[in-house]
Amino acid sequence: MDVQKRVAELGIELPASSPAKALYIPAKRVGSTLYVSGQIPMLDGEMPLVGRAGAELTLEQAQEAARTCAINLLAVVRSELGSLDAVRNVVKLQGFVASAEGFFEQHLVVNAASQLLFDVFGEAGRHARTAVAVPALPMNAPVEIEAIFEVGGDA
Repeated sequence: MDVQKRVAELGIELPASSPAKALYIPAKRVGSTLYVSGQIPMLDGEMPLVGRAGAELTLEQAQEAARTCAINLLAVVRSELGSLDAVRNVVKLQGFVASAEGFFEQHLVVNAASQLLFDVFGEAGRHARTAVAVPALPMNAPVEIEAIFEVGGDA
């Protein structure tokens, strides 16, 4: 599968990978495993959606934020590997959802990221996953998602 072509067919525009906002690196490769640091829903250097799901944001807005996180994950992968075609499998996602008390739909929020990765990679995009509620995230982000990828090519 030509993943780069699939991304274009889906109308997804990958941004440039943004630099780390603190003392970490965007990704670390160990052998055939690429660990991608948590991505927040930044667009063009700004975060259009902030706050907690179930309070300042609706479920649909939180899902939009999760989808943006997944797009930002892909941007980091492309930056690290030169092409998304080097991805063999999406191994695992960990999604953190800033949630108001009484909001219990974190799994539905993170589904938006899971769906995007399945749409891009097909069966190779199916993954293990965690979706966790947290009281707050850096920069008042509504969602943060990190991922583990199996990749090919030279280490």
